[in-house]
Amino acid sequence: MTGMDLGLAGRAFVVTGGSRGLGLAAAYTLLEEGAQVVIAGRDEESLAEATHALGHSGQVVALAADLADPSAAERLVAGAVARFGRIDGALLSVGGPPPGTALTVTDEAWRSSFESVFLGPLRVARAISAAITSDPAALTGTEGSLVFVLSSSVRNPIAGLSVSNGLRPGLAMVVKDLADELGPRGVRVNGMLPGRLATDRTFAIDARVGSPDMVRRRNEVAIPLGRYGEPAEFAAAAAFLLSPVSSYVTGSMLAVDGGSTRSI
Repeated sequence: MTGMDLGLAGRAFVVTGGSRGLGLAAAYTLLEEGAQVVIAGRDEESLAEATHALGHSGQVVALAADLADPSAAERLVAGAVARFGRIDGALLSVGGPPPGTALTVTDEAWRSSFESVFLGPLRVARAISAAITSDPAALTGTEGSLVFVLSSSVRNPIAGLSVSNGLRPGLAMVVKDLADELGPRGVRVNGMLPGRLATDRTFAIDARVGSPDMVRRRNEVAIPLGRYGEPAEFAAAAAFLLSPVSSYVTGSMLAVDGGSTRSI
């Protein structure tokens, strides 16, 4: 629970990457706030487990979708409207691209990552914004909200994650473009820049360079708050950006990193 009324009750959101990690945490927070949620992911078994873990029967539906598939975006919008009769926005999260340096990542890895990490969320954003603006009455007088989950690599490169370093900053600029284009139509668009959060992916990245516990302690020294963040802390920030409480926030990049990003 976030401890305040975010005005999310009755609204409907798509959460991609919603079967695990940050997406799952965000879906739970949205449901706790009274929202209705479509969680999307590639693996049906993981989606079934996530749906069971989330509870809130009647407020959540799971749809298997690979964002690299051009048809996925329209299916997610159709699923939300069919189940809940409306759509108010989305949290656009995808699994992190494969590790590697600029000299070692293959052309195929770059191409497939571009489809899933860059084009996939953009397609969903276009489809949802079109659905919102084609029927403004569906919003009952309030705006829609799209939130892209990016990475701290938007501002600082992360060693060994060259694909993220290459694609995320470009998508951040697209977020700014979308905010300009969709603002007059009542749709806000923002990005989130998660740092080191206690997810399976973070621990897997840590394990590549040594003992996970030792790597974590070393990393925490460089974080002003002195610890990894919890997925629930990220989820609270995501719910805020999706909610009408943040009604004058668009085109922004919100770092959720314990202060570790050194640039402005």
